[in-house]
Amino acid sequence: MIREMGVSSNRVEDLACNNGCNMKNQSEIQMAMPVAAMEIHKVQLPPERTTMQKLRHRLSEIFFPDDPLHRFKNQTCLMKLLLALQYLFPIFQWAPLYNLSLLRSDIISGLTIASLAIPQGISYAKLANLPPIIGLYSSFVPPLIYSLLGSSRHIGVGPVSIASLVMGSMLSETVSYVQDPILYLKMAFTATFFAGLFQSSLGILRLGFVIDFLSKATLVGFMAGAAIIVSLQQLKGLLGIVHFTTKMQIVPVLISVFKQRHEWSWQNLLLGFSFLLFLLTTRHISLKKPKLFWVSAAAPLTSVILSTVLVFFLRNKTHKIAIIGALPKGLNPPSSNMLYFNGPYLALALKTGLVTGILSLTEGIAVGRTFAALKNYQVDGNKEMMAIGLMNIAGSCSSCYVTTGSFSRSAVNFNAGAQTAVSNIIMASAVLVTLLFLMPLFHYTPNVVLAAIIITAVVGLIDYQAAYKLWKVDKLDFLACLCSFFGVLFISVPLGLGIAVGISVFKILLNVSRPNTLVLGNIPGTPIFHNLNQYREALRIPSFLILAVESPIYFANSTYLQERILRWVREEEERVKANDESALKCIILDMTAVTAIDTSGIDTLCELRKVLDKRSLQLVLANPVGNVMEKLHHSNILDSFGLKGVYLTVGEAVADISSSWKAQP
Repeated sequence: MIREMGVSSNRVEDLACNNGCNMKNQSEIQMAMPVAAMEIHKVQLPPERTTMQKLRHRLSEIFFPDDPLHRFKNQTCLMKLLLALQYLFPIFQWAPLYNLSLLRSDIISGLTIASLAIPQGISYAKLANLPPIIGLYSSFVPPLIYSLLGSSRHIGVGPVSIASLVMGSMLSETVSYVQDPILYLKMAFTATFFAGLFQSSLGILRLGFVIDFLSKATLVGFMAGAAIIVSLQQLKGLLGIVHFTTKMQIVPVLISVFKQRHEWSWQNLLLGFSFLLFLLTTRHISLKKPKLFWVSAAAPLTSVILSTVLVFFLRNKTHKIAIIGALPKGLNPPSSNMLYFNGPYLALALKTGLVTGILSLTEGIAVGRTFAALKNYQVDGNKEMMAIGLMNIAGSCSSCYVTTGSFSRSAVNFNAGAQTAVSNIIMASAVLVTLLFLMPLFHYTPNVVLAAIIITAVVGLIDYQAAYKLWKVDKLDFLACLCSFFGVLFISVPLGLGIAVGISVFKILLNVSRPNTLVLGNIPGTPIFHNLNQYREALRIPSFLILAVESPIYFANSTYLQERILRWVREEEERVKANDESALKCIILDMTAVTAIDTSGIDTLCELRKVLDKRSLQLVLANPVGNVMEKLHHSNILDSFGLKGVYLTVGEAVADISSSWKAQP
């Protein structure tokens, strides 16, 4: 941050030579001073406001930073009604302008993502330990709801790998689908309901900043760890293991894999790794040549069709290859009667819903904003929360589990040329046709191919380039990434998420409680004061120590700042004595970056002034911002600082105080 000193560029070389400073100091230090007397500007107080006005302004800044009601100003009642409908249902914004050209693009992209959504839906349902049909149900109702409420044009809605894994791991710790499938389904639908309730509440109450506590660094580690756990879990299907651990940590999974070597099936190995190689190859082709996105998009459905046909014709010779089996035809059955609101497992459903809700919401909003930025339009985060939450509430009543915007599906949707949310309607229509007429065709689909599809999907979550960038840019962020990564691998997925959140909060507390303080110097030939360490040409001003605090001053950091400033003073006095320079007389505290202060911070400034005054050192404040100045004024602390205690700029403070020293006999 540049700190200006409103003075002339004419310089004199004899400033601050009182107290007999030697000629060496005079030649090294050139201080900007006006030739004529400089006008000293008074630091103004902000306009007075009532307590209610301040509260209203503060709440507006916290909850309505985008001012969503600005469009309603100076509008007729009819227009306000129309704008309200457009705000609540974004479909009313683009529907009047919809045409055949847009429909053609949306049909192509919708059918393309349907070819990916059908096999992914079946696969992710198994990842959550749910019946495969639940995955298809979850690819039908939620996309229809989102197309009405969502503000993103490119999100492809459906189940996602991480939320599926977390739901499966958290529920399986207490309830087994094999032993009590009805209770497990109740828990899954109830967790989905609570996830939707939590998500929509965040949007309605405009509390979206809550999900910002999951920093990018911790998410990179969490996603990578979860992707490895998901991939290792799929070894059960790839190797044909029947008796496999239900634990999600890397050590028990690897032990189970090698302990059950006698259950390995060469038929599963051959079929699974063949299709895994095929899927990874198509993914690589699409990454290298984005125009060939359809290659990787069609690969999962192609794998399902080929493997199903192969197993069907070789069914008499492939007894060891597990298949999906019969799937029921028809639309989603209602499940509102299965929601579990009373009993010993309610806390489990609530906890699972909260965790999966946070994860799916974070992914969905991140995906929406990513593709919106590419097409230069905005996605309203709070509306997205409401849309995702309401579609999950509706999904919980129609046999669906947690869904959100999938990155893989959205990327295919974007590359296929989707123009509006109609692509989700087209995809849902394709799933509807599948549910009504095509379910018997999946009877012989082998589980091993579903495992290969899941592995291919989650491989993209391991972002080693992002981890390397964290290492280069911010070592603390990289440490947070590693802690989250190893927490998921060696402890558990939910606790790994908890570690990720904990590290993010700790980093915030660390930055708040240990803010940065700098020693400033004047850059020769300019009216600028800046960090001495950053700008080597910046020069110290004799008899002055100019410090900058780069954070608000709160109860959490006030004691630290007092101790750190006194340490700066001690070090400066030692440096001055060692170099035989002018004695330290004044400490200027540049408060340009101090955006807020509380009563503890005010008390700290008062105590600091008293401590320095006893040592015959003057404390001066420079450029306190509006609300800080207002609080200093109301606390009457400015009276103790005197007339020469508060200045508009560092330059004015240095010039005025230096002039007063020279005027003294």
